[in-house]
Formats: sequence, C-alpha cells, structure tokens
Amino acid sequence: MPLSFDSALGIHAKALDVRAKRTELLASNIANSDTPGFKARDIDFRSALSSASSQSRTGLQQTHARHLSLSGDSSNFTTLYRVPNHSSLDGNTVDAQLEKSAFSENTLRYQASLTFLDRKFKGLIGALKGE
Repeated sequence: MPLSFDSALGIHAKALDVRAKRTELLASNIANSDTPGFKARDIDFRSALSSASSQSRTGLQQTHARHLSLSGDSSNFTTLYRVPNHSSLDGNTVDAQLEKSAFSENTLRYQASLTFLDRKFKGLIGALKGE
C-alpha cells in the first residue's frame, strides 16, 4: 500500500499554507499602519482551511505512473477587509495593536503546526527504519 502524505500528515500541512498566507497579510497590515487610505485585510482561517482541504487536485494530469501526485493549490484564499473598531480621519483601517496581537497568535499556531509535523516525520522515519 503506497504512503500518502496527505493522510499521514493530516491537516497540518495545509494549515501551514493558510497560516503563511495570513502571516503575509498581517505583516502587510502592520507595515501600512500609517498609510492613508490603507484597508486592513485578513483571512477567515476556518473557511480558508476547509477550502484548502476540499481541493483534492489541481488541473494537472499525471502523464507517467511514477510522477508524484499533487494536492490542491491552496494559494487562492479569499481575503476579507477588516472592519475597524474606530474610524480614522485618513481612511486607514489598521489597528496596530490588534494586528500585532493577531500576528503573534498566528505565529504561535504556525510554530505549533511545524512542531507537530516534525514529530510526525520523525515517527514516519522511525517506522521506516524499524525502530
């Protein structure tokens, strides 16, 4: 029976993709906190992860039996505009404290997924070595 990384690693591999994209958006929000008219953006993590999980394959075809199979492309996340807690005179909707807090939480969860995947890979390597 062939080993499928999607089944072996669970949802954490896809969660890393979604968290990486969210990190980019949150960093962009923080960087543009003083830019007039900038609208803060974010990803709804649950819906992005469920859409990444439901995509089983890209539009590519395997032309040879030994080619690697591809999982779905999870780079097409729907970005949403954040609703500001207070209005700004210059039209900027970034709340620096909120963005930094969201960035920190996202980073911790990204690191947790990395740690989980590291342990899964170590377990798989141990199983292959017969340890």
